[in-house]
Amino acid sequence: MILYEIEKRLKRDLDNKTIVTSNIIWRFLERVLAQLVGFVVSIIIARILNPEIYGTVALITVFTRILQVFVDSGLGNSLIQKKDADDIDFSTVFYTNLIFCFFLYCLIFIVAPIISSFYGDQMMTPYIRVLGLTVLISGIKNVQQAYVSKHMLFRKFFFSTLGGTVVAGIIGMYMAFNGAGVWALIAQQVINLLIDTIILWITVKWRPVKKFSFARLKKLYSFGWKLLVSALLDTGYNEIRQLLIGKFYTSSDLAFYNQGERFPKVIIENIDASIDSVLLPTMSREQDDREHIKMMVRRSIQVSTYIMAPLMIGLIFISEPLVRVLLTYKWLPAVFFLRIFCISFLFYPIHTANLNAINAVGRSDLFLKLEIAKKTVGLILLIITINISVKAMAYSVLISTFTSQIINSWPNKKLLGYRYVEQMKDILPNLIMAFIMGVTVYIIGVVNCTDILRIIIQIIVGVIFYLICSALFKNESYIYLMTIVKDYFLMMKKRS
Repeated sequence: MILYEIEKRLKRDLDNKTIVTSNIIWRFLERVLAQLVGFVVSIIIARILNPEIYGTVALITVFTRILQVFVDSGLGNSLIQKKDADDIDFSTVFYTNLIFCFFLYCLIFIVAPIISSFYGDQMMTPYIRVLGLTVLISGIKNVQQAYVSKHMLFRKFFFSTLGGTVVAGIIGMYMAFNGAGVWALIAQQVINLLIDTIILWITVKWRPVKKFSFARLKKLYSFGWKLLVSALLDTGYNEIRQLLIGKFYTSSDLAFYNQGERFPKVIIENIDASIDSVLLPTMSREQDDREHIKMMVRRSIQVSTYIMAPLMIGLIFISEPLVRVLLTYKWLPAVFFLRIFCISFLFYPIHTANLNAINAVGRSDLFLKLEIAKKTVGLILLIITINISVKAMAYSVLISTFTSQIINSWPNKKLLGYRYVEQMKDILPNLIMAFIMGVTVYIIGVVNCTDILRIIIQIIVGVIFYLICSALFKNESYIYLMTIVKDYFLMMKKRS
């Protein structure tokens, strides 16, 4: 009987590993290809448009992002976290989202002139009203998205996201080339989400049933409202910087700040978001096995850092020639912000894994308390730096990042027995290897040649150097990833 239980557990662990690996690969491919297409499109458009235009759109996007939190957070995550969520749960959330998103759109439509007056530009009113449609579209998409995450069907995201990105990119470039200015960027965002939603509804077979349960909604809301408030705090805190930069400084300052964030964020959204979206539903299935969750958190932190550390540190050292080549000299002020955000995003795996663990065990109350603590620290730093300069505000982001990772990891000392000191020890080998690689890349950068050739040489040498170091020192994350890749290809070979 004992042997049977051990065999059953081993089989379950193997099945889970296969499912998780497959979904991470699909999610990663989706993010990589979509972000790659989007990144190329944004570079082409940035070379056409002036920084001031980007600054204007960035200001408008602040408000739609805040409203978007009401759609993307809370009830959707509640559906993923709930073990026995059924069609009634999903349908209840779907109808609730539709009504609420319609209300949000009406709100932003009405207040658009007020926002425009605040920035002294009435031309912003139609921009806000059109971009606000993304909130309405998201209400239709949100539950389908939660269904895909809940049932680990991330292959569906691959087709919807890529389709939306490609179509929107083509339209955005066409409009930019033809002098559409701000409308090119707005159309790109709206069409991207619209196509994404249409494809997701075609490929995912779930449809809402004609049932609604206030009791189910109340139960889901009891978990989700804390995540919603947490997300609002996080988004509001991040976006208030944009609002203040746009109000007290120039549109160009805001554009450089945003563009500096964009480069490392592309990498983060490809890697961290891929693991994040798979990690929560996987941990939620194992929420009663704390030791197993600890193992997943540890592995997630190690592997994510192993991948992201060389990318972020390498990007710091090649940032200036990279901006010159991709965006031209007019965007060089963005280099400073790019480097700051690279350091900040480097530690995101610690944030992601710890917070997912807290959510998976159903402690959204702790999640909310952590957000209040982190944002209190961040706002104090923001108040101190706001009247100094935009660069000082960027430095405050960096300081806030370090304090936030300590705060995020604190509850798991008790919940999982996984202390912050242990987490730092787990990622230290990856950080040391990445730093040595970065120094090597920097030394190579002094070679007298064209920017493009210099970047190519630095990337090739950096990758080879990092992989050789990983193999020589038998890095744990490197061995784990190699094993996963081999197992996955063996599995695909057997299926074929």
